[in-house]
Amino acid sequence: MQSPTKRRRRPDAVKAYRGWKLQDAKARFSEVVRRAQSEGPQRVTVRGRDAVVVISAEEFERLLPEKRRIPFVRFMESLYVEGLDLSIGGTIVPNVATPGTYTVNSDCGEPA
Repeated sequence: MQSPTKRRRRPDAVKAYRGWKLQDAKARFSEVVRRAQSEGPQRVTVRGRDAVVVISAEEFERLLPEKRRIPFVRFMESLYVEGLDLSIGGTIVPNVATPGTYTVNSDCGEPA
C-alpha cells in the first residue's frame, strides 16, 4: 500500500523524462540541451531529488498562456475617457533637478 503523502506518478510521464545528476548535467550541458530539444524534457536532480527540468524553447513557448493582443488604436478607443481633459496648459521643460523627467511650466504662457 502506498503512503498517502507520496504522489503517484504516471508510468508514461516517468518514461518521458531523462534524469541527470546535477554534476553530470553541468559537465554535459550541451547534451542535456540537445536532448531536451530532440527527446523532450530533461530532469536534473540534486541529492537524489528533482530540482529542475530543462525543456526546449519551443516547449516553453507552448506552455505559456496565449498573449491577448489588440491593436493600439482599438485599445485606446476602449478606454473610458469621456470628460477627461488631457490638454497641457503650458510648456513642457526638462527638469534640471531630476534628469530624465519633465515639468509643465505654466508661467511661460502659450507659444506664439
